[in-house]
Amino acid sequence: MEDKFDIVIIGSGMGGLVCADILAREGYTVCVLEKNKQIGGCLQTYVRDKVIFDSGVHYLGGLGKGQNLYQVFKYMGIIEKLKLQKMDEDCFDKILIENDDKEYAYAQGYENFIQRLLKDFPNEEKALRMYCDQIKEICSKFPLYNLRAGGNMDEKNVVLGIDTKTFIESITSDKKLQAVLVGNNMLYVLQAGKTPFYVHAMILNSYIESAWKCIDGGSDIGKYIAMDIREHGGIIRRNSEVKRIVVDEGEVKSVELADGSHVYGKHFISNMHPVRTLDMTESSLIKNAYKNRIKNLENTIGGFIINIVFKKDSFKYVKNNYYYHREGHVWNMADHTEENWPLCYCVFFSASSKSPEYADSMTLLAYMRYDEVKQWEQTFNTVSAADDRGPGYEAFKKRKAEKLLDCVEEKFPGLRDCVKTYYTATPLSYRDYVGNDDGSMYGIVKDYQNPLKTFISPRTKIPNLYLTGQNLNLHGILGATMSGLVTCTAFLGNDEIIEKIRNA
Repeated sequence: MEDKFDIVIIGSGMGGLVCADILAREGYTVCVLEKNKQIGGCLQTYVRDKVIFDSGVHYLGGLGKGQNLYQVFKYMGIIEKLKLQKMDEDCFDKILIENDDKEYAYAQGYENFIQRLLKDFPNEEKALRMYCDQIKEICSKFPLYNLRAGGNMDEKNVVLGIDTKTFIESITSDKKLQAVLVGNNMLYVLQAGKTPFYVHAMILNSYIESAWKCIDGGSDIGKYIAMDIREHGGIIRRNSEVKRIVVDEGEVKSVELADGSHVYGKHFISNMHPVRTLDMTESSLIKNAYKNRIKNLENTIGGFIINIVFKKDSFKYVKNNYYYHREGHVWNMADHTEENWPLCYCVFFSASSKSPEYADSMTLLAYMRYDEVKQWEQTFNTVSAADDRGPGYEAFKKRKAEKLLDCVEEKFPGLRDCVKTYYTATPLSYRDYVGNDDGSMYGIVKDYQNPLKTFISPRTKIPNLYLTGQNLNLHGILGATMSGLVTCTAFLGNDEIIEKIRNA
């Protein structure tokens, strides 16, 4: 007789790991299935020239004592194990704008945030206070975000329909301040007339509360959660790709793996994109109308990455990130053409245990649409299964890399002289390593005009199949963690777990 688990979790991204950890602690037998060699989804790291690069976790918010992510990590027993570095309290993000020599600083702590920006915008105190008050007010409407039990949709509905652009323009007529206040919007892919302000607010709030880097990469988060899962009797199987979700008599009975074997369970949680989950599931319980609605939801744009290895002691390390956009393009940074690309980029430095003074590396991120690499989509390339995408693809990446480096060097003169070597990645890399079909960075796009359409329930029409991950509510480590909590409370049928986390 095959093993039968209480809960089988498909995918070991942050949402899946959080579900596995919590439910294993609650006494369920849990099995996590991961198609890749490395667990963690966007927590994965990789090494080039003995330097560690993050695939997604460039910095974290909400890890100050008592803050939301801190409490979840405390509950899971990993907060004390993580090697964390607090970013510059007076500047965790710097906003750079084309044709402007100033660097605008985002500071940690709301009063500090206001005072730092007042240096550049001395007449805008009223606007800055309205901005911060609105962020805090919106965040207060989401009980789970504040690790508060209870609450209902009516509480959230008041704020779901606020448009980011409309709100920012309502508090100040200063175009430069408007551009600065949404200057790090590559964190969520701002779309004018679409992005709800609650997305902006919840992400910014976590960093203003506190901003952190993981020393030597974010994969330790996944590693320590995995250890905790195993300590509570859970099993994690790597190199176990799920190809089919097998439904019989109105319930999922098993999942079929790529090697033809089956894993059986009483309940199943999918951390995959909902579209992929539905594609793998054959059941009359899931109506075509629902499938089509989910399939027609827009995904966020993908990214092009350059991971730079520096020559030894050539580039000073700083405890902040940089976000750059071309003048006049802050509201449409993803709408580039071949000619004007890149309209924006961000710069991240990895915190390394080797040298506090000099940076080992730099990561550059710019937007890239999937259609720009679509001609190579039949190839698949990971560490464990590598296709050569061919010389055309390598030439394309080289051309894009050189163009992006030219743009970055305008703000960082002499950068090229510090580069020992660099490595590139495209939306195809995201697709192959993280498992989304179009290389989207943050999953499903949220729309203030129809907010409920893009909220996806953790429950499906199949009673023992649940969803989790960044596509449910919010993306990023914090967002995926919260989605894991949403799924667990739906599965357990109560909010008791939230009380346990809050009181950890």
